[in-house]
Amino acid sequence: MQEKGNISIHTENIFPIIKKFLYSDHEIFLRELVSNAVDASQKIKRLAAIGEYQGELGELKVKVSFDKEAKTITISDNGLGMTAEEIKKYINQIAFSGATEFVEKYKDKGDEKAIIGHFGLGFYSAFMVAERVDIISQSYQENTDAVKWTCDGSTEFEITETTREGRGSDMILHIAEDSLEFLEEFRIKQVLDKYCKFLPIEIEFQEKIINNPAPIWTKSPSDLTDEDYLKFYEELYPFTEKPLFWIHLNVDYPFNLTGILYFPKVKNELQLQREKIQLYSRQVFITDEVKDVVPEFLMLLHGVIDSPDIPLNVSRSFLQADGNVKKINSYITKKVADKLGDLFKTDREGFEAKFENIGIFVKYGMISDDKFYERAKDYCLLQNVDGKYFTLNEYAESIQENQTDKDENVTYLYTNDVKGQDGFIQSAKKRGYDVLKLDTVLDSHFINMLESKLVKTNLKRVDADTVEKLIDKGIVLESVLSEADKETVKKIFDAVINDTTKVVNLEAMPVDELPAVITQNEFMRRMADMSRNGGGGGMSMFGNMPNNYIVSVNANHATIDKILKTADAEEQKKLAKQVYDLALLSQNMLTGADLTAFIQRTAVSL
Repeated sequence: MQEKGNISIHTENIFPIIKKFLYSDHEIFLRELVSNAVDASQKIKRLAAIGEYQGELGELKVKVSFDKEAKTITISDNGLGMTAEEIKKYINQIAFSGATEFVEKYKDKGDEKAIIGHFGLGFYSAFMVAERVDIISQSYQENTDAVKWTCDGSTEFEITETTREGRGSDMILHIAEDSLEFLEEFRIKQVLDKYCKFLPIEIEFQEKIINNPAPIWTKSPSDLTDEDYLKFYEELYPFTEKPLFWIHLNVDYPFNLTGILYFPKVKNELQLQREKIQLYSRQVFITDEVKDVVPEFLMLLHGVIDSPDIPLNVSRSFLQADGNVKKINSYITKKVADKLGDLFKTDREGFEAKFENIGIFVKYGMISDDKFYERAKDYCLLQNVDGKYFTLNEYAESIQENQTDKDENVTYLYTNDVKGQDGFIQSAKKRGYDVLKLDTVLDSHFINMLESKLVKTNLKRVDADTVEKLIDKGIVLESVLSEADKETVKKIFDAVINDTTKVVNLEAMPVDELPAVITQNEFMRRMADMSRNGGGGGMSMFGNMPNNYIVSVNANHATIDKILKTADAEEQKKLAKQVYDLALLSQNMLTGADLTAFIQRTAVSL
């Protein structure tokens, strides 16, 4: 028997399109062909299970081999095999999927999703790297002959009778000159490791099984131990720290989804990690770009998601947002929120111990997703500078009495630099105020979100104003200086500072406060912080503006009185300079030559 014909397609130029444009990455040809071989193996297994195939199954396995001299790569299976008629139907008619007819025929037998195959365009990815492809196939059906199909990348094909030992198919790719890299052992192994690591049928390469056909996400959580989850995490991400905990996903309605999401140890690094979530479809690796499937705030998680219900384009490389994807996104959000809530309720102490790492997920979620905010507000924790944790409600109650201003607004004080702002923190503590530690890269956005959600509540950084003005309780301190004295002191400091970005104000402050403090308006500083951390819209204009500061001179401090009573103008300037430098030092703003001069002056006076 010999037959020649034309492949049934709609354009003579389909092969250049396949080779150059249809697939974004040429290496996925191996994924497609190995996946097809796995599908064929699963189909024969399914037919045997329902009694449609009476022969010996044998050891189902897909073998990948190469011959560098002959310039060939061969993918062999002992699966379903094809007759000449089936090859003409499934291979020659490019747009037709053999799975459609197969599922239709056996849909009443149940579990049809497990036997869907991928013929058609997936097979033709072979022509991205091959100048000729041969298929040698022997059908499982009795009284059928083995056939050989050959195509050189044109629209012409040839089918002849041949011989093959046992049922199954061999896909033989004659590699083109521009794709010889795929005839290197390490390159083939690299592609197999990437795409075929968890295929459900054993894959053999160089006489070794290179895959895990039964990864733990395919198993029931009740059959797994913590050790199993940790071992799998190490398999996915070698040489990384153990995860904090994990979530096993398993749902079959209204969509099919399995997987495991791990919470890695993430502290103050808001960046997408190298070890990303991997997306699979029936254990075939698709991509680690899961932006549409996983909510953005959970992109820092690690692990695996496997779903046949996520729509993919023909190359399986890009996700397309549709109803199922949105449902899956919402489901994952809910599962994560529920898991965190359960951890908080069952082991608050353990939850607090992990919150330094968990907090970035919780805060990011609350900022970006209103539904997640509603779920997470009961277990989102705030930590003060003494290391104590509070829920949002607990904290509001704890400071209500002492940190409410004259207009009945509650003020949360916070620091983003515990050591650098210690002087301001201690001043606040002397007034009985509590100070929160909000020092992660997300917290400038988290602060704005809290103010938008909490009623009659504002947040101020502890160095945003003098301690008496941070929480204005309507109590006005009297200044010991006359208006004339204030004007004199202001002129002395203006002359010493000589900086248009710093405004000198004389303030009536307690005598136990510093002689001068440097503060920055909360609103302007916050806008600049958000701009530097990636705030959108017009906030970049704030990030480019010079920082403006208030130098609040304590009119009631003994040192200021001493400056006034000093007759020597130069001595007045020296004292004022020392007071100003101390204020700069308390804000980590004294550097370079000014810091050296300050140290030398101070050393001389000892």
